[in-house]
Amino acid sequence: MSTAPTVYDVAERSGVSIATVSRVYRNPDSVRAQTRERVLASARELGYVPSGNARGLASRSTGVLGLCFPDYSDPDAESEAETGAGDEADDDAAMLYSDQIIRGMERAARRHGYALLIAASLKGGPESLVAKVAGRVDGFAVLARTVPTEDLDVISRRQPVVMLAGPRESDDLDHLDHIEAANTDGQRELTRHLIEDHGLRRLAYIGAQESPDVDARFRGYAEACRAAGVPVSGEPDLRVAIMTQAEGARAADTLLDRPGERPEALLFANDQMAVGALHTLERRGVRVPEDIAVTGFDGIALSRLVRPALTTVRQPMRRMGEEAVELLVRRLTGQQDKQPVSMMLPVTVARRESCGCARGASRA
Repeated sequence: MSTAPTVYDVAERSGVSIATVSRVYRNPDSVRAQTRERVLASARELGYVPSGNARGLASRSTGVLGLCFPDYSDPDAESEAETGAGDEADDDAAMLYSDQIIRGMERAARRHGYALLIAASLKGGPESLVAKVAGRVDGFAVLARTVPTEDLDVISRRQPVVMLAGPRESDDLDHLDHIEAANTDGQRELTRHLIEDHGLRRLAYIGAQESPDVDARFRGYAEACRAAGVPVSGEPDLRVAIMTQAEGARAADTLLDRPGERPEALLFANDQMAVGALHTLERRGVRVPEDIAVTGFDGIALSRLVRPALTTVRQPMRRMGEEAVELLVRRLTGQQDKQPVSMMLPVTVARRESCGCARGASRA
């Protein structure tokens, strides 16, 4: 096995001092952009991953697994859970999609004797995020489109990496293990339910920019519409930058104010936006579901605590985190063959009051 490249190799190739290479990873803003890019390019070419501590250098084992994901927190969701949940509030009320994945990973990591290191911010750039995690862990999971493909390719030569959520984004990453939920199937079934069981035909889909999960969900929506002869365009009716409650509230205002017939149903790509829309509709005197049905996706706890309770697609977020750890541990202990694993986790449609269903009805 070839010797792993060191900081000395990177410094020599990029023509800078070892101290400069170190600053690029510890404090990238302190290094001129041109120099920083030269160092990072040299590191990628060599397959260099910065090490986090002396124990890792000596033993090549840290006893730590990592998770990288973009930190898209939603303060409105936390506030909703604290003040609007009433007697049914529980400890999970404010937990969002990534929180549930973390909980699943923590539980499974503890079971196998590992700690979990989380990098939940893109501040400082993706390279900075990778540097914080890759050199300090034995293997890590990363949510789709969080880290550039070329950086993941370099890291995966040295340690196991599991991609979470979204379809595979690049042929260059086909060798990585991959876990996703059945986004397309879930949205197709939910849309079919609105059309066939409730007779709704004027539908509006609200998604996000640059999201592989949302793209997969929109495909399911479009397939169900076409199968039922319901007009559908090639793009969501509205896209937002970040899928928060505030954006969902604004989206509902925008769609209500558009000229022409009002939609009979608003299908949101996640629960947070749908909850925000429920507040806007209540403020404007629009009844849900009598005037407009509203649906979400994810199945966060808040979806069952709002009124009316939100019809949504529940995906197994904690299980996704647990399966990621199980895959990493099998890779680290040599129990998994070299072929990449692709895992599709099933979802469930939770039919509740916001679409006009009786409380608590569900369908796999």
